Amino acid sequence: MSLLEVEGLKKSFGALNVLKGIDLTVENGERIAIIGSSGCGKSVFLRSLCLLEKPDAGRIRIDGREITAPGAKVDQIRRSIGMVFQKFHLFSEMDVMDNLCLAPVRLKGMSREDAERQAMELLSQVGLASRAHAWPTVLSGGQQQRIAICRCLMMKPKLLLFDEPTSALDPTMVGEVLAVIRMLAKRDMSLLLVTHEMNFAREIADRVLFLANGVIYEQGTPQEIFDAPRREKTIAFIHKIKYFTFEIVNRQFDLMALFGGLQNFGEKYGLTPQEINQLQVCCEDLISAMLDGIDSAGADAGMKLDVSYAEKDHATEIRLTCGGSPFNPFATADDRLDAIYLRKKAKKIDYKLEDGVNCISILL
Repeated sequence: MSLLEVEGLKKSFGALNVLKGIDLTVENGERIAIIGSSGCGKSVFLRSLCLLEKPDAGRIRIDGREITAPGAKVDQIRRSIGMVFQKFHLFSEMDVMDNLCLAPVRLKGMSREDAERQAMELLSQVGLASRAHAWPTVLSGGQQQRIAICRCLMMKPKLLLFDEPTSALDPTMVGEVLAVIRMLAKRDMSLLLVTHEMNFAREIADRVLFLANGVIYEQGTPQEIFDAPRREKTIAFIHKIKYFTFEIVNRQFDLMALFGGLQNFGEKYGLTPQEINQLQVCCEDLISAMLDGIDSAGADAGMKLDVSYAEKDHATEIRLTCGGSPFNPFATADDRLDAIYLRKKAKKIDYKLEDGVNCISILL
């Protein structure tokens, strides 16, 4: 029996459909990282698993018990799950020890003595035994998050949910929280981790889920997702690809507007002045070569120039599409100067005729 089974999970907020049908199975001891763009529904998905957000449709079974079933004993089933939030949510009017002992004493009937003994063991494991009676307000963000993790562990959950546990922390404190999660992963603790820490996800996860369009858009091992993603949106996210588009409606297009757009695009994403200039010249030469080679009907039908920049490997690609007669400017017998320049600057040039449309891509 799987630890977690999710079938057809849907959640909307008014007209906004956030989750459009999530299916997921998690096995005991499995560690899953969940990644995706801001607003894609990662946090809503985690919160729905323990009914902090009530799903509109779908089923959720935790250790064989359906938490979404009519009449389900939700509070009892929830005890199998621990959730660590972005903002810690410690009780400020209680010291650390009281924060840790409250739930096991009240909900599990544990004696205060046993609860304190267990709390001290956990605090020692995360390096905070000396802060057992400190107030949360005097602790750093990293310390508070470590306490929040201990509070979850006090209930001995079968599954831990982490909702971007380092997003509210100063960069200097991120490492101490990741060290605790790493420790739990080494103990084969079952966990779902929503994170923007891609290197950490690669390190600790057995499986990575990429959320987009309200569904699990792509999933696989860390190597498959981070090194060889297959689907377009996953590739764009992993490589942090940025896009610039310019429409050319006829031969009398505004070259200065194109140059200005490319200048702004390059400056925004950190290209050097030399790289921006090279990009402008390559785009101008490619457009010029195509306009001179295709018939007027193709030119007046319009061209589309797409520029993409991948932050991961600092690669820029130019893609030009246009109708008209088939024409490859790099296959002519008498090379023009613009084609010679493009060949010199490009790492790769590719021409295809797709459904009657000329498609040229140049990798700089």
